Amino acid sequence: MSALPAATRSWLAGPGLARLWGAVRKRLEGNGVQSTGSLRLTAVSAQERNDLSLLLGKPLTGTAVTVRLDALDARLRTSAAGLGLREVLEELGPPLTDRRAAREDDAAQRRHVWSSLTSSLDASPLAGQEWTRQWYDVLRRTGVPRGVTPEAAVRTHQQAVQVLTVLLDPERTGTRGRGELAATATGSAHGLDDGTWLARLVQRGVALAHDTDLPDNAAGRRALWRLVSVTPDEVSSTVLTYGLRPTGEGWRESSLRERAAHHAETHLTPRDLLDLRLQLPAGTVIHICENPRVVEAAADAACAKPLVCTSGSAATVVFTLLDALAATGCRFAYHGDFDWPGIALANRIIRRYEALPWRMGAEDYERLAAASQAEGVPQLPLDGRPVDADWDPDLAPAMAALGVALHEEATLDLLVEDLS
Repeated sequence: MSALPAATRSWLAGPGLARLWGAVRKRLEGNGVQSTGSLRLTAVSAQERNDLSLLLGKPLTGTAVTVRLDALDARLRTSAAGLGLREVLEELGPPLTDRRAAREDDAAQRRHVWSSLTSSLDASPLAGQEWTRQWYDVLRRTGVPRGVTPEAAVRTHQQAVQVLTVLLDPERTGTRGRGELAATATGSAHGLDDGTWLARLVQRGVALAHDTDLPDNAAGRRALWRLVSVTPDEVSSTVLTYGLRPTGEGWRESSLRERAAHHAETHLTPRDLLDLRLQLPAGTVIHICENPRVVEAAADAACAKPLVCTSGSAATVVFTLLDALAATGCRFAYHGDFDWPGIALANRIIRRYEALPWRMGAEDYERLAAASQAEGVPQLPLDGRPVDADWDPDLAPAMAALGVALHEEATLDLLVEDLS
């Protein structure tokens, strides 16, 4: 219940005093919630002047009013309100926030974050090393990510020091899995996954300790982990392939040729690509598709031409494979879905590898749309923001005009024919 009498509260909350309370609230929240100093209201209306005169107990005649906060506080205490200025403001609105105290508390917590990191480093075997000073300076400059509480920041810094102490121990031998290392430090096997703040802190420390650049791609980050004998997860992500026939003499190359000879698809992991010698005859054309169904159909039809599948949005392992093939002089032809995400992915592949569009023109789209409609195939609506196709300026307008999305299955027979 309100501590103000109902009639008094109603009058104080009226429009004639609204500007006053807003200005007073702002002043108190900025000065430590002290009823000191004064404020000035200008362009005062007739109603405001009348209500302010009654509130302050003196006649006001001008269009500007200066209000001393201590006098207003005393006036309220002896009035029918019977409360001080702060209490009245909190009766009329939300509790006051002492912004000065909040800023001081925030500053104290920030100081604690960095003093805690200093203490963790000084108490660790890493103390006194040149790279740790650089690491600390970089961390201070980059700061704590938005949304991370001071308590979480202290904990993550301590975990980073713990992990770096293990990784950079000169007496350490053997290798450790990244998941195992993360579980020991954080309790979660995913604590050092790519994209986590802890992983970035540790990777930056490893890079500085080894006087190397911090990598900006997944392949470089995996190499950085291997530099300190940590094996990242190199088996869970795969790229789907078909018909690759590398010329190397190792068992991996021989296995790929064997599977190609038997028209069997192959899932390659980053670990496979690390050790695989992907030397194909220069000028070999690698066809790239978006949907695994194309690979399945090519295998069923015993197609002869090599094929790589992005499986929707291409993962890092896909680009690792394509980069390796491009380095041997292979050329590429790309086909994907006729929808806006499909065009965006096609742009990405075609730009990166100067790939040829493979049945991806406006005429191809219009012909497929007409055929699917004639066959009574249910039409998928084309949703999302239009994306211009780099290779054909007429494609996006044609797709927007028809408004139909066509996935690769709609042209499967033609694709298989091209691969035969």
